[in-house]
Amino acid sequence: MHPPAATLAQDADGPLIGGPIRARRQKAEMTLQAVAEAAAISPGYLSLIERDKAVPTLTTLDRIARALGVGLDHFVGRPQPTDCLTRGATRQRFTVGNDQLGYERVSAQFPGAELSSYVLTVAPGYASEVVVHAGEEHVYVLDGALVLTLEGERLRLARGDSVHYSSGRPHGWANPHGAPARVLWTGTHDIFAPRTAVEG
Repeated sequence: MHPPAATLAQDADGPLIGGPIRARRQKAEMTLQAVAEAAAISPGYLSLIERDKAVPTLTTLDRIARALGVGLDHFVGRPQPTDCLTRGATRQRFTVGNDQLGYERVSAQFPGAELSSYVLTVAPGYASEVVVHAGEEHVYVLDGALVLTLEGERLRLARGDSVHYSSGRPHGWANPHGAPARVLWTGTHDIFAPRTAVEG
């Protein structure tokens, strides 16, 4: 059973997640170093996230949540698709960190499902951290342009371009351009997979 999603601080630009993460870490009596090590990120990057100076990807936010003994839905309202069909006009949408990343879930959840898919809107100036995790990912650029860093190589992706890679390769992406980018992201890592939260 999932705990209710935490109430996120709101400002004019969207939900902030730093405060709820810091509050959960302090409640769990964990140091920045301990949480960062468990989430496989640097303490400095975690500090930036807690101060809302950096926006983690959902994959990284999921690792932080696990390190803190809760599910991702403790920090982000969990989309719950109830049908195999999603319609553009009524699709569930949510944002993370000042609207820098917008998510629309286009995949469904059912027993045995292995894929998770989202349409992402990436704001100009956004840059993710470089991450490594299990699984594989496929990205197709719908509009705009992105730069994907894959094992240190910078790949420039424009509308119509796609890339498919093992998530075990160090990867990160950025939108250094002046306009938002929209991509269809599909991966084998379901960050909203049900898990039991550990209360602390």
